Amino acid sequence: MINGIDCPNNIRSIKDALETLQGKWKLLILFALSAEPKRFKQISTEVKGISDKVLSNELKSLETNTLITRTAVDTYPPTVEYSITPHGQSLQKVVEELHLWGIEHRKVIMEK
Repeated sequence: MINGIDCPNNIRSIKDALETLQGKWKLLILFALSAEPKRFKQISTEVKGISDKVLSNELKSLETNTLITRTAVDTYPPTVEYSITPHGQSLQKVVEELHLWGIEHRKVIMEK
């Protein structure tokens, strides 16, 4: 028990979160979608280094976990937009904190 909280329950919740967001791309995709809905190629361009196949798989996983929605737009030719859900938006603080931590971490490493 840590701070009055049962550790096995903490570990389970952290494990659930890590399994949902595992890999190096999901948080970057969520970050890319945080400002506005985007089409597949817009996400691909913004999240540098991701292949189309991996992006497609990651988008499906994020959709399965209700973090994003996929919407077919009635245009010619038909297009699809991806947007972050309110559940996905609930990760905003986590993503912002990771961003800030990453800046500080880079400074520490560069000073070595």
